[in-house]
Amino acid sequence: MPIILVSFVVFFMKIFHKAAELKNYLKDVRNSSVSIGFVPTMGALHQGHVSLFEAAKRENEVTVGSIFVNPLQFNNATDLEKYPRKINDDIRVLESTGCDVVFIPENEEMYPAAPVTTMSFGALETVMEGKFRPGHFSGVGIVVSKLFNIVQPHKAYFGQKDLQQFLIIKQMVRDLSFPLQLVCCPTLREEDGLAMSSRNLRIPPEKRPIASEIYKSLLIARDALKSESVENVKTRVKNYMAGFPDLELEYFEIADGETLLPIENISNQKNIALCIAAYLSGIRLIDNILLIS
Repeated sequence: MPIILVSFVVFFMKIFHKAAELKNYLKDVRNSSVSIGFVPTMGALHQGHVSLFEAAKRENEVTVGSIFVNPLQFNNATDLEKYPRKINDDIRVLESTGCDVVFIPENEEMYPAAPVTTMSFGALETVMEGKFRPGHFSGVGIVVSKLFNIVQPHKAYFGQKDLQQFLIIKQMVRDLSFPLQLVCCPTLREEDGLAMSSRNLRIPPEKRPIASEIYKSLLIARDALKSESVENVKTRVKNYMAGFPDLELEYFEIADGETLLPIENISNQKNIALCIAAYLSGIRLIDNILLIS
């Protein structure tokens, strides 16, 4: 009987908890002249995150991820405390994507001392998320800049769901001359349209069907803009959301897709962002759609 030899490769994802050890490892990787794709996350990974890692894997020889719940970007201590943490599950998800390296630091590793530096992003942080979460984007800017300095990727991947965050980071990369390319990947949605988010895990099951009305309101706005004024569309969305007592609308804006400043009419606008934030059972959910002509 002939002997059949079967060969296979066992994949081992490297896990680092210390920045210095990760930097030393990636220094050798860069010396090999391969491209590094980076996906920063706060964990509680879902299919939306997976799509970012898949994009990074397609476009780079080495994929690096990070899991760190950044305290600087939380305005609400309770929100920080309740943010879902599923490290073991997250590691299994990353292994399934073929992620090569993951950085999972403790707070003390990222912030040996409380930072005194703050970041300002001008008009871009005075609207929407910036308006309702003062200091949030300074915290985002600090942690992402630290991660960029540690990983030094060639490309970094973010989801469109957090559009304002992406534009903030885009501004920071431009202003601070980070030598990398940013990639904004489309929002992934559940079957009913709800944008995938780690916060969705906190929605009570009996309230979950209502969450899809957030996305439906954006579709209503998109269609209404074809024949109605900006103000009328805003009123239409507010009235629609008011029909669901469990949803508390924080904002709905029709804005320039690059600056996110409000627009009064859509004529001559090539890039329009419809952005919304609402609370459901105390859980803050955001979403957006882009209209590009």
